Amino acid sequence: MPKTLLHTPALTHEKSLKTLVENRTVYSLNNCELNLFETYEASQLVPLKFNDLVVTSMLRGKKVMHLFDQPGFDYLPGETVVIPSNVGMKIDFPEATINNPTQCLALAIDQTKITETLHFLNERYPKEGSAQFWQLNYQNYFFYNNVELATTINKLVKECMSTSITKDVLADLTLQELLIRIIQTQTAKAIEEGSIKDSNNPISEVIEFIRLNLRENITLKRLSEKSCMSTTSFYRLFKRELGMSPIDFVLHEKIRAAKKLLTNPTIQINEVCYLSGFEDANYFTRLFKKQEGITPKQYQLLQGNRIIQ
Repeated sequence: MPKTLLHTPALTHEKSLKTLVENRTVYSLNNCELNLFETYEASQLVPLKFNDLVVTSMLRGKKVMHLFDQPGFDYLPGETVVIPSNVGMKIDFPEATINNPTQCLALAIDQTKITETLHFLNERYPKEGSAQFWQLNYQNYFFYNNVELATTINKLVKECMSTSITKDVLADLTLQELLIRIIQTQTAKAIEEGSIKDSNNPISEVIEFIRLNLRENITLKRLSEKSCMSTTSFYRLFKRELGMSPIDFVLHEKIRAAKKLLTNPTIQINEVCYLSGFEDANYFTRLFKKQEGITPKQYQLLQGNRIIQ
């Protein structure tokens, strides 16, 4: 999926740096703590651990993260990692320099606030399907920021850094929104990877239907009938589960299908447009560029170059 960059706070003035490796600036609130980390020299296997669950997002530069005894992975701007409490991580900074520092935020959230929020969601907005609950998925801990998630993190960072007397209240409301956005993002990623299927959940059946019928005219009415729900109820349920409307999801799936087709260097763009369920090539190109940042042809050429390399 495409990723959305966060706003980047100003770097610490050179004279105020306490260290060149993970220089830390802290903003403490009642139910969360915002940490901004900056690194100015290449380093390896720098240890870090938090007592609370922590939501980390890259702002500048590149890290290599080592988590859960898994192979290290590149961590770049526009990406978020959720780490449970008391889980140690080790971090490499292969490219950090004075002129090219890394900057990362780490938002530690009080467990009581998380428990209260999940309890509230499960009581007021119970999920459909057997054994379905609002909960964080600690196996699905790395994902790209979508627009909604990035907007919420930006809002929370602004409140944490504020001097307003109401910042704790506003931050608490935004923490609830952040937890919802994370769960929605995790759900969308799990669906995209095919790792979530529940025959008792009407959303799962609808998603399977969408993927098998991308070249047909898929309307909101048709999808709601497929789920045996009213249009209003289905729309509300779908958006609550995935953080996007059913039609936005259909368009996302069409673009995803187009990207798979574009790995073929000989296929024509008009053919990709038709096979992925679009009728208008100009509309397809505009939507593809809006979501991916480049045109379908540029994407195809880029995939070809990667194969050659």
